[in-house]
Amino acid sequence: MGRRKREPYVRLTQPLVRDAGILRPASWDEALDRAAEGFRRNIAAGGANAFGMFSCARATNEMNYVAQKFARAVIGTNNVDSCNRTCHAPSVAGLAKVFGSGGGTSSYQEIEDADLIVLWGSNAREAHPIFFQHVLKAVHRGAKLYVVDPRLTSTAKWAHRWLRLNVGTDIPLASAIAREIIHSGLANRSFIERGTEGFEEYAASVEEWTLPVAELETGVPAELIRELAHAYARADRAQMSWTLGITEHHNGTDNVLSLINLSLLTGQVGRYGAGLNPLRGQNNVQGGGDMGAIPDRLPGFQDIEDASVREVFDAAWGAQIPPYKGWNLTQMLEAMERGDMTTVYIIGENPVQSEADCEHTVKRLSNLDHVVVQDIFLTKTAQLAHVVLPASAAWCETDGTFTNSERRVQRVRKAVDAPDGARDDIELLCELARRLGHDWHYDSAEQVWDEMRSLSPMHRGMSYARLADLGGIQWPCPDEDSLEPTYLHARLWETDPVKRGRPAPFSVLRHSPPVDELSPEFPLRLTTGRRLDSYNTGVQSGGFSSPLRRGETLDLCPQDASDLGVVEDELVQVSSRRGAIVAPVRIDEGLRPGLAFMTFHFPDEVDTNVITIEATDPVAGTAEYKAAAIRVDKLGSDKLVNH
Repeated sequence: MGRRKREPYVRLTQPLVRDAGILRPASWDEALDRAAEGFRRNIAAGGANAFGMFSCARATNEMNYVAQKFARAVIGTNNVDSCNRTCHAPSVAGLAKVFGSGGGTSSYQEIEDADLIVLWGSNAREAHPIFFQHVLKAVHRGAKLYVVDPRLTSTAKWAHRWLRLNVGTDIPLASAIAREIIHSGLANRSFIERGTEGFEEYAASVEEWTLPVAELETGVPAELIRELAHAYARADRAQMSWTLGITEHHNGTDNVLSLINLSLLTGQVGRYGAGLNPLRGQNNVQGGGDMGAIPDRLPGFQDIEDASVREVFDAAWGAQIPPYKGWNLTQMLEAMERGDMTTVYIIGENPVQSEADCEHTVKRLSNLDHVVVQDIFLTKTAQLAHVVLPASAAWCETDGTFTNSERRVQRVRKAVDAPDGARDDIELLCELARRLGHDWHYDSAEQVWDEMRSLSPMHRGMSYARLADLGGIQWPCPDEDSLEPTYLHARLWETDPVKRGRPAPFSVLRHSPPVDELSPEFPLRLTTGRRLDSYNTGVQSGGFSSPLRRGETLDLCPQDASDLGVVEDELVQVSSRRGAIVAPVRIDEGLRPGLAFMTFHFPDEVDTNVITIEATDPVAGTAEYKAAAIRVDKLGSDKLVNH
């Protein structure tokens, strides 16, 4: 139960197979034969939906394209997903519902040129430091920065105003801002009439959120709510950006829609400098989804249920793509528990340590008949596998492309050789495809890319040569003469109804408090997030000593620490309704009483996701990492949980 220390992970250089419950070294032929035979056996017994794939949001676009093609064309299932489900699936769902595509609307240059920037649920200085440099350029130029966050983060310290809301009250705050805009006559009526629908129903739905009512619910002073409402509506060019503080809730999609509503209300979208931007946490979360490594979209974000789209892919791949949506990552885990999914192929993901209520995930994966993990390290997930395939997937070991948060596709080039014994991800997928009866072979990443862009209208004009010449291109880029679009959805401002197309709908939303209720037994609210110098589940950044970070901590405000009788660095037990962990205390004056904070960067020492809640957004499948109810006990207490 105490804190654990570990050595850095060592690169995998030899395949492993499981015999008598133990992973042992194997030849490549044995490992690949076993992997393929396990897939074949389970599909024969349970059909194609017995198979699931977790693709990798840190790998190239080309790898993700081939991975989802493997699931659909070789296995015959749309059960493919990635860690996009863990973080920004609500962003994709919300943006796609309103605008038809799931990408952020603006360029980084527009951030620099904006008059007002709202960072909502985003500690961008630590979680997205490159993006934050563009924010700082705008601030130094005179732009106003508003930060909406329960914590006084290092980002909030740069803000013109910090709105400290209670965890899980984003919809009441957005609704109160909207009501104030409407009642003050600041709604952009001409844009609303031209480019939107459903305004009257939306306006009626926010009426209950008067400033006094919203202050009581959100904890944000009424005057600050009024100020932000007027500043956002009056700004010539306003940018709204968000991250996991918005999405990692049981109603994350509704949270995203509440921010989109504000942009529609004020016309802060579809123009240069005015936009909506989810900030992606890993280098290719956007690209993985664009490549079709999600259960409901083919490459180019094309609808899997559109027969005309499937016909194109069927002809190109020589396969029949299932005409229905697959299971997302959350649904795949549920299918494992039911026994409907019995085999899974995991490429570069670590769900054993990244999923909420992670001990539940361990049980699900442990009960599968066949688990294949392809990775560069023997992660905790790989340690549960029946076959482990060493990959050369580090960013500097491969050619290809990535797509960043501004939808910009950029070339990456191999800089160093992978360790002896590791093999290219795409090569491994082709080896398995051949063993399953498909004669696949690619000579280069460029060959993969050219196949993908021949099928994806929004990538068609992005040849490797153009990407190199221009230093990257934002989608959509339908042909090689296309000029780069900096912002999306300008059509909404067209006067011609035909050119304007489908109006953007307002969304009527209801407040839904966090699922994990506070109680006398669990009186503190735990929210989680990232820190600057660490990376995700710590596989690549956790196994070393750093003068910046000492490892995981439970951050408490001075008053809560005093009330609990604990001091800085003291080990305490942190318990939720799901389990208990031990962590050292860190005093953080940026927290209000009743709110605690932890990261998930050091799960081998302190496994925070043992205590987070698995309650998920029914639309996107993302868990409520941001709102667990916890109790903190001194290690000598008689209230300790036996975990």
